[in-house]
Amino acid sequence: MISTDTVGSADTSPERTDLFDRERRDWLIDPAAAFDAWLASQNFRHSSAEVYRAQWGLFLDWLQARQKNLVTVDMRSIAEFASGLSIRKPQRARYLRLIERVLDHVREIELASTNPARFIAQDGEAEWRNARDNEPTGFLTAAERTALIAYLSSPVEHLSLAQRWRERRDRALIAVFLGGGIKTGEARTLALDCVTAGSPWVAIEASNPLFTRRTRLAPFAVSILETWLDERKQAELPGELVFPASPSGRPMHKATMLRAVDALVEAAGISQSREARASPHTLRNSFAADLFESGVEPEIVGQWLGFAQAVSANRLHRAWKSWVEQEQFNGDVQLTRALPSAEAPDR
Repeated sequence: MISTDTVGSADTSPERTDLFDRERRDWLIDPAAAFDAWLASQNFRHSSAEVYRAQWGLFLDWLQARQKNLVTVDMRSIAEFASGLSIRKPQRARYLRLIERVLDHVREIELASTNPARFIAQDGEAEWRNARDNEPTGFLTAAERTALIAYLSSPVEHLSLAQRWRERRDRALIAVFLGGGIKTGEARTLALDCVTAGSPWVAIEASNPLFTRRTRLAPFAVSILETWLDERKQAELPGELVFPASPSGRPMHKATMLRAVDALVEAAGISQSREARASPHTLRNSFAADLFESGVEPEIVGQWLGFAQAVSANRLHRAWKSWVEQEQFNGDVQLTRALPSAEAPDR
């Protein structure tokens, strides 16, 4: 997807205009084929790509039945589509995130400034949300954490220079969420002098010095962050932010961070196995879970997370223990269902 962080005036050269014109026609004439071309550029896993292709096909069929296309579709239409899906709310949200990402691309080609899917997805009172809720987001399982860390650590040399620095930035961002418990607001303002390449310690500054703290990065996060800092230096990005939004050095928007988490969780192949969205807060909780599993005291975990009161850390610890028990129960139920029925005794 074309990054929404790009700044500056559009390239209006004849070659660029011709390219946009051709792609615009593709999306209007054959949106399924155009989607396949876009999908091929996203480096999704085959299984994920097949799911997205099916979701997009259902959306296109719905539009065709109502004599609409990607230019005439509006907020009301997308809200009606999402509301009519006979699936749970998190699955509806995944449909909307896919439509949002594609329309970001299409509308950027159109040089438009609005994306109707985004407004629907962000509307807390939208009708599509009237579906059965699932359990709270909770934590990533150990297997999910392992899969995500493996993807974050995988090579990116196949990407172009422009794609590579953004990919490494996003991977380092997710790494400090999952491996350091840092919040989105903290990551957005994190300065270069708060981190040291190769060091596990990150200083989290606050306007009130009493709330300034340090957190300790997990080893995988130290390595991924160090790789990003080297890439940032080679790219000669200006400013003092660890995670700039663009070559101009401006701060990242929270929505950009959320999209980065969604994209990397999908690319790691764990989103389809989850009913709840893996948000930055999920990753922060999972940082705590990893520490709890390692026997770190809740008080220390609370200090690294920046909790003002010990009761907050203890509450999170109890929530984690309840989650572990529920996961074990679910696993036992699945195992029982998978076992063959006991044979009747011989008479």
